[in-house]
Amino acid sequence: MPSATLESSNRQSLLAGLAIAIIGAILFSAKAIVAKLLYRYHIDAVTLIAFRMIFSLPFFAALAIWKGSTGEPLTNGERGRIVVLGLLGYYLSSFLDFLGLQYITAGLERLILFLTPSFVLLISVVFLKKKITIVEWLALGTAYLGTVLVFLHDARAGGSNVILGGAFVLGSAIAYAIYLLMSGEMVRKVGSLRLVAYAMCVSSVACIVQFFLLRPPAMLIQPMPVYGLSIVNAVLCTVLPVILTMVAVERIGAATTSQAGMIGPVSTLFLGAMILDEPITAIQLAGTGLVLVGIYLLSRKKS
Repeated sequence: MPSATLESSNRQSLLAGLAIAIIGAILFSAKAIVAKLLYRYHIDAVTLIAFRMIFSLPFFAALAIWKGSTGEPLTNGERGRIVVLGLLGYYLSSFLDFLGLQYITAGLERLILFLTPSFVLLISVVFLKKKITIVEWLALGTAYLGTVLVFLHDARAGGSNVILGGAFVLGSAIAYAIYLLMSGEMVRKVGSLRLVAYAMCVSSVACIVQFFLLRPPAMLIQPMPVYGLSIVNAVLCTVLPVILTMVAVERIGAATTSQAGMIGPVSTLFLGAMILDEPITAIQLAGTGLVLVGIYLLSRKKS
């Protein structure tokens, strides 16, 4: 294949992977908006994440059965790593995130979660000895500046529990960064859809067991809007974005997928305006522009 044709094919593959990662990030970030709506019905984080996983589990179980019937048998080591991924990435990370959202604003939560790409890059450099390009650092810095501008006022209005809530969400960001890197190594061996199906089944079971250990079964009886919002949280903010993220990791790698996810926190700015009637200021629009510039710089990265 001629080099020009190969370069064009690589470029198209990169852009397609970025598009998949961006859509997944937008849907995944919308969970903060849905969580805020659910908290209006006075449920706690344990109940919220239990409902999320109860409605998610059938989709992931069906996917696991389908992919498991066509894939190669797993080794004991691979099974162990998948269990760790499920507990780390979508049990611990999600639980800490929803727990933090009880104490801080959605805006401050988005700002803290934006540190995830920084952790991915740092862990890649220190532990995996990977080289990070200047373009990646420039894209990260530009988008980070934009996010700071967008959510600075949220950090000032965090409330008396800002340190506690911020610590929970920071732990979520670190756990998810480790998950992304571990999944990037595993996805080449197991396959993206099969890996995410198994890991999410593990996470779902952990969240459901946690609920029955910590809460009475009567807590499953909730107003109808709680069930409706939980289904949205499960399908649109969990099942679909999780699958899209894993496909993106397989196409463009964990670090690039994480950086493309920078658009997610800013997208909730507009979702918050539409759903929660939050105002959009000129500073927020300027920050959004900087994040989009960061995504553009990332798209110009050499394949």
